[in-house]
Amino acid sequence: MSQLGPAQIAAILLLLQRGLEEFYSQRNTARLIADGGHEEGRDFYPVVAIAHLAWIASIYLLVPADAGFSTPLLVAYLLLQVVRYWVIGTLGRYWTHRIITLEKAPIVRAGPYRFVHHPNYWVTIIETFLLPAVFGAYALAVIMGAIWTAVIAYKIKLEDKALAARK
Repeated sequence: MSQLGPAQIAAILLLLQRGLEEFYSQRNTARLIADGGHEEGRDFYPVVAIAHLAWIASIYLLVPADAGFSTPLLVAYLLLQVVRYWVIGTLGRYWTHRIITLEKAPIVRAGPYRFVHHPNYWVTIIETFLLPAVFGAYALAVIMGAIWTAVIAYKIKLEDKALAARK
């Protein structure tokens, strides 16, 4: 693709954002493991990573560079990022992309966890539908949103099983 449009710029920014989050996640994962944590669902993690990267790549590659964008949907997406970082901030050192159980860690019930079970996953599901829609790529929003919802539903089952003994 020789031309960068708003969707391609958004995909690049998203990749940078998620790359920085991955560094934070890896640091937290290493700390949790060092503190006696145990990873659950390790074999499923590549599926999560590939599905997420496929979503970003699909926005970059499949949305035309000359596609316009919806300002109200873009604002909704950006507000959703505030919720995303509220979740990350609430979990602090316990936030990670992986499923790490640490017996002595508290079950978080503060911040957005007061209102919704698995708020981070709700945010990622909504944004997977929303960002392609920002650029009018509704079919892409439905396809990638459905894929991501299935991936996250399974990850939630793994996480709930891992945390069941601690509740």
